[in-house]
Amino acid sequence: MEQVLRNGKRGHKGRAKQFTNPDEIDAQMKAEKEKARDQPENESDSDSSEDDLEPKKKGVEGLIEIENPNRVVQKNKKITALDLNPPNRELSRREREEIEKQQARERYMKLHLEGKTEQARADLARLAIIRKQREDAAKKRESEKKGKEAKA
Repeated sequence: MEQVLRNGKRGHKGRAKQFTNPDEIDAQMKAEKEKARDQPENESDSDSSEDDLEPKKKGVEGLIEIENPNRVVQKNKKITALDLNPPNRELSRREREEIEKQQARERYMKLHLEGKTEQARADLARLAIIRKQREDAAKKRESEKKGKEAKA
């Protein structure tokens, strides 16, 4: 057979492609299904439990033990093993200052409500002056009303 030349090169050198007959594919699928049915389920369960305990190693990992400090191994923790009350850690300077500021604010508000701060005293004095003025104005209006009623 003479091959067609393209751009001065010979054509395809490899083997001709072979296609699998659809009947053969069906036969292979049936054989695999029967094989899967024949395997007892207990064996597959024990295999899966072994896989859960130890992850499958890739490549040459299983042959050579490597200590890589940068490699992070993901460890799954059980909920029962989790510590719900972790030990108290040192607070950072910012956190400590924020807590102190909050406590100082609460102390000031408590003293302010009791009337022991300078600002509270000033506010109470101002309120007393305003009450006195309102009382005087009310008395004046009352006397004017009586004066008008007396004239009428």
